[in-house]
Amino acid sequence: MATSMDATMQGDAVVQIDRRNQQVVTASGHHETYDRLVLATGSRSASLGLPGEDLEGVVGFRDLQDTRKLIDISRHNRRAVVIGGGFLGLEAAEGLRRRGMSVTVLHRSPHLLNRQLDETGGHLLEDALTERGLVIRTGTSPLALLGKHRVRAVQLDDETLLSTDLVVVAAGITPNAELARTASLTCDRAIRVNAQLQTSDPDIYALGECCQVNEQTFGLVDPGYQQADVLARVLNHASNGELPAYVPVVAPTRLKISGIPIFSCGETETDGTTEALVWQDHEAKRYCRFVIRDGRLAGAVLFGETREGPWYAQRIQQADDISAFRSSLAFGQAFCGARA
Repeated sequence: MATSMDATMQGDAVVQIDRRNQQVVTASGHHETYDRLVLATGSRSASLGLPGEDLEGVVGFRDLQDTRKLIDISRHNRRAVVIGGGFLGLEAAEGLRRRGMSVTVLHRSPHLLNRQLDETGGHLLEDALTERGLVIRTGTSPLALLGKHRVRAVQLDDETLLSTDLVVVAAGITPNAELARTASLTCDRAIRVNAQLQTSDPDIYALGECCQVNEQTFGLVDPGYQQADVLARVLNHASNGELPAYVPVVAPTRLKISGIPIFSCGETETDGTTEALVWQDHEAKRYCRFVIRDGRLAGAVLFGETREGPWYAQRIQQADDISAFRSSLAFGQAFCGARA
């Protein structure tokens, strides 16, 4: 906003956007005038729509408040089920395991981290986490959460019942776009914006997990930083010259789950136009897989060792011809850089 809200208004949520008078209205009834308004309302854990999801002991995992709630529950309970084998779900599962809980992870896809890893990488991660004490069940989904007041069991789609004291829902996000919808801004899954992060109202912008560029929404921090940089330049742009624009780029994902480094960038699976180059060291538990199209790197998955990840991401983004060092690709820049 063009004007800054007084510090005493922290915690007083904005509940309405009055576009006609260019004001936002807070829960306490305060009206704040803006010249330009930026929405950065983020997201929340997606609801699964399961029977019993409102029972005590069913917790989303998205923010600091959720984390504190999980820590408190883990002090007095011993069994947990985590729904979702993505990054947040696995982080929650590992954290609860380290606090002494017996944890089962449910993931409907055939392998863990299916958006970041290929099938082999996903199974390697599953084996490593199983060795650490997690119970992983892939290719399965919950049908209902059971209990009278507090959750006591999870019913699976194969009719299995898992007894539990805690259910953590970490199966995707829902953009917080309700404020924008109420103000009649154009929304789809999230708040629609153009390349300048501008909504259907030229005086209102949105960025981060609450916005949608074309058909793409965002659940990682790096696109949010990139959008913030573009929007800052847009808001400070002089009237002459071309406006800065946000263009989604192939964003690498670098994770460390239970001490296991993982890197993923670009495409993880082959199609009719690509081929795969795979290298694996079983003894060192290292694995890498490259997707190649027309002599150029289109995707990379690294498991166990990720130091070369940024170099592979650069090759993907720049679409370099890697034909001259294809046979050495798995060994990184030191073996390929002179010929890159």
